[in-house]
Amino acid sequence: MVVRNFTDIKELFFKNKSLKQTIFKNTFWITGSQVFTKFLKLFLLIYVARILGATDYGKFSFAFAFTGLFVVIIDLGISMIATREFAKEKKREGDFPFLLTLEILLSFVALILILFFSLFVTDSPEIRKVIWLLAVYNIAHGFGGIIYAFFRARQQMEYEALGIVFEAVTVTFLGLLVIFKFPSVINLSYAYLLTGIFFVAFLFLLFHLKFAPLKFGISRTVWRNYLAMSWPLALVGILGMIYGQIDSVMLGYWNQITETGWYNAAYRLIGAVLVLNSFVSTSFFPVLSKYFKESKGIFQKIWTAQIELLILLAFPIVVGGIILAPGIIEFIYASGYQPSVLAFQILLLMVGINFLQMPFRQALIAADHQKKVFWTTLLGTIINVFLNAFLIPRYSLYGAAAATATTWLIILSCFIIFTYRFTSIRALGSKLALTTVLAITATFLMYLTIDHFSAYNLHILILIPFGVAIYFSLFFGLKYLGRKINHLVKTI
Repeated sequence: MVVRNFTDIKELFFKNKSLKQTIFKNTFWITGSQVFTKFLKLFLLIYVARILGATDYGKFSFAFAFTGLFVVIIDLGISMIATREFAKEKKREGDFPFLLTLEILLSFVALILILFFSLFVTDSPEIRKVIWLLAVYNIAHGFGGIIYAFFRARQQMEYEALGIVFEAVTVTFLGLLVIFKFPSVINLSYAYLLTGIFFVAFLFLLFHLKFAPLKFGISRTVWRNYLAMSWPLALVGILGMIYGQIDSVMLGYWNQITETGWYNAAYRLIGAVLVLNSFVSTSFFPVLSKYFKESKGIFQKIWTAQIELLILLAFPIVVGGIILAPGIIEFIYASGYQPSVLAFQILLLMVGINFLQMPFRQALIAADHQKKVFWTTLLGTIINVFLNAFLIPRYSLYGAAAATATTWLIILSCFIIFTYRFTSIRALGSKLALTTVLAITATFLMYLTIDHFSAYNLHILILIPFGVAIYFSLFFGLKYLGRKINHLVKTI
């Protein structure tokens, strides 16, 4: 799309004109909003960890992880199925009011379960109260998924970006206000509760004003149809939430509260990195769903572009992060969180694996093989729980990190096998191989460069952008040189 004036700029960022332009627009909005909001929330949690200390931060992290175990009940995989079905047939959008009502009912179920099980998971009245307050926030946050599903199906993710930014700005403002003026884990939880209420009200108003009058309805037929399609994803979500949160819950349950604080200090930074995978995958999934039936060739082309992009990002993040981990933890959290360094390095290995597994997972879902995703996730969850039960008592937070990385490696292996057997996707190809070789080469050269300059005790804020610049300069420089050599060979 050629941009000549303000109208063209407006259409570039707010209209769906072509396949490439739509992917660019959606990626821009999701990327911008996720990067901005992750920075805000990370900024908030850094100050929370610094001001409250590892023990109180551990209490907050344990309560947050425990309530997170129940958030998946709100959605049960419905939002992803709704995105797929609405994207395929616009008339299916008529089901939206019924799905909205269903998720409200599921929200009440999740709240009741959180309140009930909180009576058994901890003996601390303070932690129990924090759990109750954070339950409202996490439920509200999870409930936004069905609204976002509508935006994604329309491929108008600028509205999802707006919701994401609103929620992050609200929780950061209220959280910082509380943590500086009335510092306590209970008061911080009240800030999150208010954010959840404001967030749901904002999404309802946005949908009502921009798309259609907000309606609710009851239809057992619609509920049954969507649940019949989504139950594998629902179980995947439940299992995924278990192996995503069970480490913090187990650490807290075994009264390793300070260790929970150290572990989550590392895990929060990992979460900020994983947002790159999230927004890339979110931007590609609606298009993958659309072209699965329409064109196998375009489906393969889009999938290859997605995994190439994730490979490009994964290698430097993992290697650079491991090298600079001590400096990153020291700069962000201060010396009291040095035990977080090794956990952070182990979890970075999980980041690379997570980046690689997502394209395979999405290909299976787009091809209507979500049951394969379920069985893979079930296997990973069982292994993860057993690994945590074995490793945490012996190695504490480092055992939890190792269990997480091992789980994702098993899941990646299974996804690759299922994708090759049950879809038309093929990961072999000269273009993908070239991207991988260039990424590995540029990463190795980046490592040598950073390792050399680290001896001069340069500040982490200099080393990180320096490493990024070196990597991308080498990658695209080598790619350009390869094209020139290939062209020269063909002319001989």
